[in-house]
Amino acid sequence: MQLPVLNEAKTADRFLTSLPAGGRSPTGPLAKMPLPMTAAEARARGWDEIDIVFVTGDAYIDHPSFAMAILGRVLEAAGFRVGIVSQPNWHSCADWQRFGRPRLCFAISAGNMDSMINHYTANKKVRNDDAYSPGGKIGLRPDRATLSYCQRAREAYKGVPVIAGGVEASLRRLAHYDYWSDKVRRSILLDSKADLVVFGMGENAIVEMAQRLAAGQSVKDLRDMRGMAYALGASETPPEDALKLPSYDQVVNDKMHFADATRIIHSETNPYNARRLIQWHGTQAVVVNPPQLPISETAMDRIYGLPYTRRPHPSYTEPIPAYEMIKDSVTIMRGCFGGCTFCSITAHQGRAIQSRSQESILNEITTLAQSKTFKGTVSDIGGPTAHMYQMKCTRPEVEAVCRRQSCVHPKICKLLGVDHQPVIDLMRASRKVPGVKKVLVASGVRMDLARQSPEYIRELTEHHVGGHLKVAPEHVDPDVLFKMRKPSNDDFEYFAEVFENHSKKVSKKQYLIPYFIASHPGSDLDAMINLAVFLKRNGYKPDQVQDFIPAPLDVATTMYYTGIDPFTKKPVHIAKGLRDRKLQRALMQFFKPENYFEVREALRQAGRTDLIGNDCDALIPAQPPQEAMMRRREDANARFRGEYVHKIGDKTGGKVGGKKESRQRTTKGYRPGRKGAKD
Repeated sequence: MQLPVLNEAKTADRFLTSLPAGGRSPTGPLAKMPLPMTAAEARARGWDEIDIVFVTGDAYIDHPSFAMAILGRVLEAAGFRVGIVSQPNWHSCADWQRFGRPRLCFAISAGNMDSMINHYTANKKVRNDDAYSPGGKIGLRPDRATLSYCQRAREAYKGVPVIAGGVEASLRRLAHYDYWSDKVRRSILLDSKADLVVFGMGENAIVEMAQRLAAGQSVKDLRDMRGMAYALGASETPPEDALKLPSYDQVVNDKMHFADATRIIHSETNPYNARRLIQWHGTQAVVVNPPQLPISETAMDRIYGLPYTRRPHPSYTEPIPAYEMIKDSVTIMRGCFGGCTFCSITAHQGRAIQSRSQESILNEITTLAQSKTFKGTVSDIGGPTAHMYQMKCTRPEVEAVCRRQSCVHPKICKLLGVDHQPVIDLMRASRKVPGVKKVLVASGVRMDLARQSPEYIRELTEHHVGGHLKVAPEHVDPDVLFKMRKPSNDDFEYFAEVFENHSKKVSKKQYLIPYFIASHPGSDLDAMINLAVFLKRNGYKPDQVQDFIPAPLDVATTMYYTGIDPFTKKPVHIAKGLRDRKLQRALMQFFKPENYFEVREALRQAGRTDLIGNDCDALIPAQPPQEAMMRRREDANARFRGEYVHKIGDKTGGKVGGKKESRQRTTKGYRPGRKGAKD
């Protein structure tokens, strides 16, 4: 089976740009309604049948920052009838049957995050809240949600195609290391038994799939699509043009094979030259086609110009934290060419920057400003990185054969267009929209890139910071930064100096809030001590500590699991033990009295007792403060009582709104080793 030959410059988004300029979205009262979540809402639209039932682990928010809203509205504009099943009760298939049998397929997503990362901290403790659920409640989706949701879809209606997508399915499409079970798991295709997995951004793929299924094609006919992964039956012949990855058995039994597989997978992510991949799992093969091509500015404008209500579904009575954070934000682009090894954005959205037109963005800001609930501040105009807007390779013929993992590391590629003028012009124009008092930039800033444009830093500092600007240098140790593919600490110090100078120039009290990561591969106690010394000398006191979490498919995850850099094949120091990770985390907040004993232990282990004392260069005093002694006593008492085990509390006695809520009571969370636990 061969992929169709595509005209990459013209047909990347042919299914999106073929829509009418306004799509086929409803007009009148229906235009102000979200997509239906119940059969009654579907009937109110005059629908007696649903074409595609979307099942998602998130609350349904009809805002273009959420994948389910975008995909649903794109399909609606293409003339399809879409029903949303949000956070269903996975203990039966009743919620999958609420709309009746879907005409075309079930579309399954765990939500905007991998469900395991959504549920558990880096220390494998249950999180106290879920930002994508009403009221921030936990327990409204299962662990490994894609597996449960696909299973229930199969049970609900036999023979209906089940197509999985979203971050969880995308990043688990091949054999991958799973941090929570501490083992290499099979492709999610085999465990979920989904017919297909759509990886990456799905607008173009979902419209093509719907149109081809509606035309009478089978789900197997869709295997020729870009951005598609599928499992072959035991009797099916694998494609001859596929690049063979180390098999599942090989990556399970040999960490060097696992590292090799990671290197190959990440080398085949440029859609202009990526090859089809195949990985054998015993006698069954998983095939991964090349990624979808980037979509055009015209397609981006149409996607974000659809009639979103920009609000949660009206059935929700409690605030949804993720919505409260982004409700007044505007997405201007997608994709990231940074290629950070610990980040999944490049793997999911791609390296090519896909931007909206300035007109489209300003129209959305104008619509936002006219809202009765808008208070005058646009909380963010950005994307994965705030200022990569409209940036691209200046030599398309070179981009077509390039296999670099990052366009900016170890140094900025000389062929990369780093002109900041488009984003500067956009920032200036956004401030002039009637009804807008302030436009903030809250997305990440790549500081080595920003250094290429002093004018951008000045514009950002003087007009688009609301007192605090969050930046992510991540570390100061050169070796750790290299393994992260992050810029050197010189770039952060330069940015901080210019930011401070411009803030003083306009008489504003503004501060940088730097984010750093503890326990990243390559980071040992010496590296963390150097970071702690840097923080003290510069007066930074991080309120929060980011612990490295090995997410599926990331390059840094391979380093964590194998102890090998998959591209250099050199060994990498790994802090795997919970005690080691706790020491690194404490060093980042050395100034907190409750961390005193951990910091002292770390300094003694590293032979840096010179940093224990009462002089100005010391990290901690020679004698433990009273607060540290009290905290140690409290911890000892808690351990004696057995209260150190983290549990999901049920303060309502299992009642919500006066009714028994069995789903809250039965959710136990992930407990390795407990009786009946499943990987």
